[in-house]
Amino acid sequence: MEFVINALTWFAIVSVGTMAGVYFAFSAFVMKSLEAIDASTGVIVMQSINRVILRSAFLPLFFASSAVSVVLVVLAAMELSAPGAQALLLAGIVYLVGMLLVTVARNVPLNNALEATAASGPEASAMWRHYLSRWTAWNHVRTVSCSIALCLFIVALAAR
Repeated sequence: MEFVINALTWFAIVSVGTMAGVYFAFSAFVMKSLEAIDASTGVIVMQSINRVILRSAFLPLFFASSAVSVVLVVLAAMELSAPGAQALLLAGIVYLVGMLLVTVARNVPLNNALEATAASGPEASAMWRHYLSRWTAWNHVRTVSCSIALCLFIVALAAR
């Protein structure tokens, strides 16, 4: 079991770190770049990004990192007194709440609303302003959550 937990923790470290990097890129410069262009073009570009990301390596990594986090939370809860178990438990919870839940409850509905918006329509500009502020704020939460979870997964592995 020790080997399995360590292997899953290594996977979590790499996958959660990758996810943190993706979200960081959007928070640090992608959304700022899109904000700097006209609303119609911003809507079109973000709609394209949202479509392409669903057919990219991002989605399997998104689900695999979430599934591994669930498994690690369960395993850590079963051995809470084991070295690193508390950090492992907390890492998984932070990741699942701050990344998975936020994505499903906040970012995806915003993506769906943007997808339903005609880039050249009269509501595009208002929708784009709304989308930029809300989506980016929730993406900051995902970035920070992934970064905290990454640190906690490293602490857990080091303690093991």
